[in-house]
Amino acid sequence: MTSPSAVSAGTNGAATWRVQAGSIALAGLGAFVALALVGTLAQKSAQPWMLGSFGATCVLLFGFPASPFSQPRNIIGGHVLTSLTGLLCLHLFGPGYMPMACAAACALMLMMLTRTVHPPAGSNPVIIFMAQPGWSFLLLPTLLGAVALALTGWVYWSIVKRGSWPAPRK
Repeated sequence: MTSPSAVSAGTNGAATWRVQAGSIALAGLGAFVALALVGTLAQKSAQPWMLGSFGATCVLLFGFPASPFSQPRNIIGGHVLTSLTGLLCLHLFGPGYMPMACAAACALMLMMLTRTVHPPAGSNPVIIFMAQPGWSFLLLPTLLGAVALALTGWVYWSIVKRGSWPAPRK
């Protein structure tokens, strides 16, 4: 699926608009389904499944599903790695802006090193320093929430555009 911004203006403006409008509607529907599912899991289990950066994950997963940043390895790996880094820095160095900045910088470098860059996950260390959660934050909401989003994306794109996600590795 092409992203809405990647649709070129052709000679038939109405046809191009329909393709673009359809892509935009599919992206919005996917984000709604994924976030509604994770929210329902949170409500039914009385557990914190939701993470602020998951909204931005849905922008990539459903708006730009072919992007390298939108692949399961990046979504799950990026979220887990950055949350782990944030928790480590918080517990080793304590709260504060300098440890938070260190955590965010280390998280970025680790994502780049492991080829798991997922830009929304870059906010996880900041979220962790603001909320100061315990180690369970790594499992829920981070790991289970990211897995739920990736699975929802896989099912959604399997239904909507057969075999279009995840994108083949290059």
